[in-house]
Amino acid sequence: MTEPSHPAAFFASTRVLEPEQIAMQAGQRVPFLRLPQRATVFADRGLRLRQLAAGHPMRDYLLFVADIAQAQHEALQHHPDVKLPDLAAIEAASQALRPPLPADLWPRDPAWRAVLRQVLGPLRDRLPEGPARETVQRVLDADSDWLERQAGLITQGIMFGLDLGTAPLVAAGLQVYFTHIAIATAEQHGALRAFGVTEPLTRCPCCGSAPTAGVIRIGADDAGVRYLHCALCSTQWHYVRIKCAHCESTKGIHYESLEPEGEAVPERPVGLKPGAVRAECCDECGHYLKLVAMDRDPEVEPTADDLASLPLDLLVTEAGHERIGHNLMLLFGDPEPEAAANHPPDDGGGG
Repeated sequence: MTEPSHPAAFFASTRVLEPEQIAMQAGQRVPFLRLPQRATVFADRGLRLRQLAAGHPMRDYLLFVADIAQAQHEALQHHPDVKLPDLAAIEAASQALRPPLPADLWPRDPAWRAVLRQVLGPLRDRLPEGPARETVQRVLDADSDWLERQAGLITQGIMFGLDLGTAPLVAAGLQVYFTHIAIATAEQHGALRAFGVTEPLTRCPCCGSAPTAGVIRIGADDAGVRYLHCALCSTQWHYVRIKCAHCESTKGIHYESLEPEGEAVPERPVGLKPGAVRAECCDECGHYLKLVAMDRDPEVEPTADDLASLPLDLLVTEAGHERIGHNLMLLFGDPEPEAAANHPPDDGGGG
């Protein structure tokens, strides 16, 4: 089915069945969970970022995040063994409809800080002299207490007190750590036993984090099905289409994009195909979530395409909508008067 691009026209046609509704009514079993793959999750992200960087106004930053993804990939392949939830903890979480690896409550293994340094060391070595390299070095030099405070703010989604300049670097280590424990928990206990439906449905069933974006998939098992993509552990979970990922309403849903079908927009970055990234907006609660569509571009990757479509965020927020979730590679927040105290220590006395 071709979805009309005009919000009013689309809303008027919502009685037409979506592909996933057709599949479900036909008795097709839609996989609830898609766990990240150790060999590809960060490698695919880095590749997509490099594709999108060509001719992009944010070229330098996209390439920087691509370098982060490459370092994350390398660190994930050799992640040390860390504590995982036992079967009793998994069953208790399941009965309570809670994720077994809650990011805001999980006792982080100190090994995550070593993993962070494994990510940032090679990243620093690839960077030329300049502000970016200096920022990476400051995080490498930061003490454990500062890193744990920043990690706590990131996993709790708190912007006050967070050093936004270094947050993507700290988050990079957390992403590797939580991706590893999600994969390892599934390997140890079986994915179906370890992870299931949790409440709220809008949060990751593995770690309870918010999504970065939704992805409309292609393939034999889940063609046309929408999944939400976890910002922290990269797990994807099924969430039906035309439903707000904040208030769960099915009313007042419409879509915005940088390029209406049939109209050329010179400002659209060359790597973004028309209709591949849209914003699903809810007029009931005033929130929106990005959607990346594999049927429009099979190469889309939620974190990468979300970063590359930042102008769409500006368009939608100017219209009065607030974003659902976040992209840990580009965080926004309001500064505190004490913000200077939250920067990592600088043992050089400058910069």
